[in-house]
Amino acid sequence: MRHRSRAAEALAAALLLALSAACGSRLPESDFDHDDRTPAPRDAAPLRVGIITSATSPVGGSAFTGPRDGARAFFDRLNSRGGIDGRRVEVRTCDDGGSGVGNNECVHRLVEEDQVVALVATTALDYAGASRVSRARVPDIGGQPIGTAYDTFPHLYGIYGSLAPRDGTPGWDGKLYGGTEVYRYFEREHGARTAAVVSYNQSASAAYARLVERGLRAEGYKVVTEQVDFALPNFRAVAADLKEQGADLVFDAIDGHGNAQLCRAMDEAGADVTAKVTNVQNWTSTVTDDYKDAPRCRNVLWATGASRNFDDTGHPAVREFREATKDLKTHSQWQLEGWAAARWFTDAAKSCANTGITRACVDSFMDRSQGYTAGGLLLPVRFDRLPEPPKSSRTCLSVARWQDGRGWVGQGDMNRTCFTVPQLAYAP
Repeated sequence: MRHRSRAAEALAAALLLALSAACGSRLPESDFDHDDRTPAPRDAAPLRVGIITSATSPVGGSAFTGPRDGARAFFDRLNSRGGIDGRRVEVRTCDDGGSGVGNNECVHRLVEEDQVVALVATTALDYAGASRVSRARVPDIGGQPIGTAYDTFPHLYGIYGSLAPRDGTPGWDGKLYGGTEVYRYFEREHGARTAAVVSYNQSASAAYARLVERGLRAEGYKVVTEQVDFALPNFRAVAADLKEQGADLVFDAIDGHGNAQLCRAMDEAGADVTAKVTNVQNWTSTVTDDYKDAPRCRNVLWATGASRNFDDTGHPAVREFREATKDLKTHSQWQLEGWAAARWFTDAAKSCANTGITRACVDSFMDRSQGYTAGGLLLPVRFDRLPEPPKSSRTCLSVARWQDGRGWVGQGDMNRTCFTVPQLAYAP
């Protein structure tokens, strides 16, 4: 069984981006009585899908646009090849501005006015309209789990799947669960035993840091905690202590700008580590620029996730993605996951072509999407409604390391890099 809950990680990243924006640096279901089964016209009318993105949110213009860009690239390529059953896919996008009010407005426009057959690759800082999407029985396909919506409502299908009941309450009685596979990986594959966790003296940062610390301790690590002042962080002192403590790994609950400063301080202090571990949101092609002042730290950056490395062009599905997005200035793992979400919708719609591509038919396909991989781009995705949370899970992960001149280099087969690990509860 594979289930990797990344809601805490994604939410923490969003909150930290919002914090950095604030200081000027870069940076909930009622009854279902009605049945919206209006079929699409059986002619050449386009299939209308919606993409909601917090494109102009307080965290910056490019923070959440990757999934949207990847999905649009897929649909552009699909349309150039004749669409789905001869019907072009018409993409309607909506920028919710990163606010709950804006998100509800986007849901109203796309779901109720534009009557989209599905939402795809949703990436919303505040998915306030999630319950309205669910009530309308509109399948929301391959969204990023920033928050708890994809572990709360039926008809919402996050990019990593869900084992939760999705009965209107997040997870199980308000608690979500995540595994310790990342920490197990570095211990088993690289012999790491001492890990540092760096956070700000701010509630969201500190809470996520405590979750990481708990997972590390469950795997038997010696944990070094480092907290810095959010307004005036002393990363030099942190770097010196990391060197003194002999940390093998560095995890963080800080924003991208802070990470760049931390890496620079580590280089200056000579704090060499096995891995500076980052998350899927920072798995991008901009590493050389982002960490231009920290060449040693830059070359021990590792990323983990649940999708195939976007630099793995030896894989045909990745090669297809990269060819279609070759005109983009940068590439990212979130773009690839947006592409995978669009492919997921397309496979669902194709399965309905003979009977009519409706919301209900697409939703039925999604609800049966056990083991879906988008042609090998995703680890097998599942949607189960377990009455009780799992105590342990066999979980796989995708791992890549940055190397100058080569980009992100994959570390083994993601379908075989698997561990049976405990599932730890946390409150979102």
